[in-house]
Amino acid sequence: MLSLIGRSKELFEEDIVNHQRELMEIVSSSKFLVLGGAGSIGQAVTKEIFSRNPQKLHVVDISENNMVELVRDVRSNYGYIEGDFQTFALDIGSVEYDAFIEADGQYDYVLNLSALKHVRSEKDPYTLMRMIDVNIFNTQKTIKQSIKNGVKKYFCVSTDKAANPVNMMGASKRIMEMFLMRQSQYIAISTARFANVAFSDGSLLYGFNQRIQKKQPIVAPNDIKRYFVTPKESGELCLMSCIFGENRDIFFPKLSEKLHLISFADIAVKYIKEQGYEPYLCDSEDEAREFAASMTSNEKWPCLFTRSTTTGEKDFEEFFTDQEVLDMDKFFNLGVIKGAIEYNEADLTFFEKEIHRLKSERKWTKQEIVSLFFHLLPAFSHKETGTYLDSKM
Repeated sequence: MLSLIGRSKELFEEDIVNHQRELMEIVSSSKFLVLGGAGSIGQAVTKEIFSRNPQKLHVVDISENNMVELVRDVRSNYGYIEGDFQTFALDIGSVEYDAFIEADGQYDYVLNLSALKHVRSEKDPYTLMRMIDVNIFNTQKTIKQSIKNGVKKYFCVSTDKAANPVNMMGASKRIMEMFLMRQSQYIAISTARFANVAFSDGSLLYGFNQRIQKKQPIVAPNDIKRYFVTPKESGELCLMSCIFGENRDIFFPKLSEKLHLISFADIAVKYIKEQGYEPYLCDSEDEAREFAASMTSNEKWPCLFTRSTTTGEKDFEEFFTDQEVLDMDKFFNLGVIKGAIEYNEADLTFFEKEIHRLKSERKWTKQEIVSLFFHLLPAFSHKETGTYLDSKM
């Protein structure tokens, strides 16, 4: 995987080695709750914790199938721990989850990896409202439950798209960060912004593998470059922020010769060649589909690389803004954004009330939600083109 994303070494190797003893001591003496633990990042975090023998590790996720695979994975790789390891197929927003927390809730660390992460999820007002629930209000609910139960530390994953956001997903995470800062008066909170997780569930790179298996064309933008981390690195970044982050810290990967921008089209070409094929460049979706349907040779694979025209695509990725204070010295390959993100209490309260009003009326438009986002984020550079990824191959 590293060769596909243009690297030969793991990104956080030095930081993990330097802090391994302390990580082992803290994890092995602590109790953890991982929310959204069966997604790609959640599984990576769970495995990082499990491998260090925690006293207690409970994992919650809405995906029953992914949870089963997580258990098979950790049993096959690590075996068993001395502590209490259990998984629960629950929706964090449900009354069943609330009952689960009421019945136990005793943890030292809560890590929330649940999220609607796709830019395409803003295509309709209903999925967009669920994104707000999952990314913002479920986060707020689980923080309040953590405060009530005396949790030592709360970690929540953010995204590089929260820095100067241009899409509703990134903006929802930026607003989530504001709600985190509001609650950080009552509990220690840290978070992390990081790059695309290579081959994570639902990602474009994951889709490359699916297209090969299904004998379908591989499609990618040729004008979009991104930073990539491996699933393991995503788990390490989250655990480092959770354990070593001070209140209100936001961790991110430092830019170096190890981490650089790479285009989706370049990765697609490398991936196709790694599978034993040569890319066959097509000029249209129809040509790509026709070539795939008529493939008789195992030598060439149809590809379609085009310019991106869809809503919310950012020209470049960044982990911090010009206004944020950085600590670039504490870790070898991890940077830290220090101090509070500014927020206005009255504006957050207004946002909450208006979202709840729209939901109670069971009628809302995307524009109403976008307007509320602009109220909280006046500098929000929303790129609306009227075209979404679901309308393309």
